[in-house]
Amino acid sequence: MISADPGCTVARYLALRLAELGITHLFGVPGNHLGPFLTALRAEGDIEWVGTPTEGGAGQAADAYARIHGIGAAAVTYSVGAFNLLNACGGAYVEQVPLVAVNASPPYEQWQNQRALGLLTSHMSPRTESNLDVYRQVTVDAQAISHPGLAPGQIDAALTACLTERRPVYLEVMEDLWDEPCAAPEAPIVPRERPLGARGRTMLDNAVHAILTLIEEHPGPDGRPRPIVWAGEETDRFRLGGQLTDLVEATGVPYCTTVGAKAVLDEDQPQFHGVYNGHASHPDVHRVFKEWATCRIGLGAWSTSKNLGGEQSVGTDWVMAAHGGVSVGTSYFPDVQLEHLLPALQDALVKTYGSGGLTADYYAEAHAHHRAPGNRPATLEHHRAALSVPGSPSRPPEHLTYDGVFDRINHFLGEETREDWTVVSDAAFSLIGSMNLSLPAGGFLSQVSWLSIGWSVGAATGAALAPERAPARPMVFVGDGAFQETCQEISTHTRLGLRSVVFVMDNGHFYGIEQMLVHPSYYAGQDRPEPDFYNVLHPWHYDRLAAVFAGEDTPAHGVQVTDTAELDALLTRLTDPADPVNAGPLLVRVRLRRHDYPRAMAYKVPKPGTTA
Repeated sequence: MISADPGCTVARYLALRLAELGITHLFGVPGNHLGPFLTALRAEGDIEWVGTPTEGGAGQAADAYARIHGIGAAAVTYSVGAFNLLNACGGAYVEQVPLVAVNASPPYEQWQNQRALGLLTSHMSPRTESNLDVYRQVTVDAQAISHPGLAPGQIDAALTACLTERRPVYLEVMEDLWDEPCAAPEAPIVPRERPLGARGRTMLDNAVHAILTLIEEHPGPDGRPRPIVWAGEETDRFRLGGQLTDLVEATGVPYCTTVGAKAVLDEDQPQFHGVYNGHASHPDVHRVFKEWATCRIGLGAWSTSKNLGGEQSVGTDWVMAAHGGVSVGTSYFPDVQLEHLLPALQDALVKTYGSGGLTADYYAEAHAHHRAPGNRPATLEHHRAALSVPGSPSRPPEHLTYDGVFDRINHFLGEETREDWTVVSDAAFSLIGSMNLSLPAGGFLSQVSWLSIGWSVGAATGAALAPERAPARPMVFVGDGAFQETCQEISTHTRLGLRSVVFVMDNGHFYGIEQMLVHPSYYAGQDRPEPDFYNVLHPWHYDRLAAVFAGEDTPAHGVQVTDTAELDALLTRLTDPADPVNAGPLLVRVRLRRHDYPRAMAYKVPKPGTTA
């Protein structure tokens, strides 16, 4: 029989378990129900409380922290805080991010009064399980803790599920339980991986055989195999970057990534052929991925609308290994885990084709075969060089464009700065524009399926505080409409002294991506001199917000750039450690013209003489 430990309370138990999982920062907005837990957390001293202006911002920070670190946590107070956190938790659920949502609820006595007398106190609902029921929709385990003796088991069960499923969990704790004694932690929390039994081994072998058969059945014109790997989000979520590296290095197989798995490996690897995003891919990447490669092997890739960029489905010459199973053409092999598939596939490919036997430069091969004109990249190296446009102080100033900004940033990151950066990209045009930046492993974060606008601003906080990326500065790209959703999270950057650089892409104060989705003819100048009224934003002087958030000991700066010369000058300042703009967060208002859009979205814009 396990008895309560007088030296351990429910609050201390949870604090110890979170610290055991390596969590160094807890994000949230306090409330009276949460106070006792935060006091215990501080007394333990292992986890730093990071108060944020909004619960949504706390969730975004915890989300990004978890993507880098492996697990994150946010804490709020009942109903009014929990429902604000719900959006971030929903995004983490969809994108398989391990996040612990702690919700401090009214005390047991108040719940008894509500049941007996119908008395509602602050933040309570007549539906006593309202918070719990809602969070059950976006978590793999949701626990309402009302008994101190049961608290350790409930906490352990939820945290185990969080690690195992790589998705959020929910802990609702009554206020008067925090200081109640309970048993002390015993065995450590570990993920409970699905075992590979005899049946699973047979299924795995059959899946690998089917993949080899698909490769053999789709040779190039010269009879040689021509597969390409499409590495996806689950290689990141399940921490399989090392296994993926082993596979591509041992076999030499060329690979692309999804947008969500961008920079899961260093993008200067000789096998890396770019980010494939359907019709929104760079034309060179689309050509080698869809036209030159003869079959595509998705490893951990999700067939979402963002990853497929306007394409509606994958084909019979695809492999898609994700969500615990593998589809090969029209065949499906359930219960094949990606962590088992990667080494098994590597061994089979090396055995069949030899070490490095699939090594190829698909850019060079396609160029030589088609006798392509000079404006096509002759090699993979030529393609990469074309993505980076060096700055030239002597060139005449030109008005900024989406593509011009990202081309210039690419050169800055690759050739000019000596600092490490984590690029955090928001949804819409910012995400499309940033996907072709060349980055080291771990240098890119985005929310590519949930696509909650403004996510990047709060996420930059978590990215900066995650131990694995702590030396790196966050570089954020966010649209003006998205920034208006979450601008107050710059306050957290300022208070913590984060040296973030936030590029607000101001395209004339309107929702550019929404206009593109609803009436792309606007961008072709067809019968729409102005965007639809509901897409128009109130204009802000975004750069001036820095003065609002800055304090005497917490500097923040804001600048505005309108042309290429101003952007060049700013990037030069970012390389000077003594320049004041590098002392704290920097807000950069990037002035763009209304009709500009990233070239990757051109497939949506009707050509002259056509209709949308």
